[in-house]
Amino acid sequence: MTINFSLGEQPPSDLLAGAEQLYQSTISDLLRAVNALKAGEFEASKATPQTVRDLKLALDLVHTERGRVEKLRKQVAGAVGTGTLDLHAARDEIGGRLACLRDAAGS
Repeated sequence: MTINFSLGEQPPSDLLAGAEQLYQSTISDLLRAVNALKAGEFEASKATPQTVRDLKLALDLVHTERGRVEKLRKQVAGAVGTGTLDLHAARDEIGGRLACLRDAAGS
């Protein structure tokens, strides 16, 4: 299976990397603001609420894009459901089908 993206759309992995970069940048801005407040520079406190909003937005974007990338990976790999194989159920199903074949052959 091949997934093609239109020309105007970047692959989700690039968006994820960009979101993580934005997240790291916002964390740095927030840490600078906190350190400035600790140093008594209260002018820096004006930017803190916007920095926190930016951090939340970046976190939401990273989370959303990670989910999209993981969904695409599962689609490409053909994974369905939980990705686990229930061997006991498979054995029971095979046994039941063999019993049906034995019954059909005997009549």
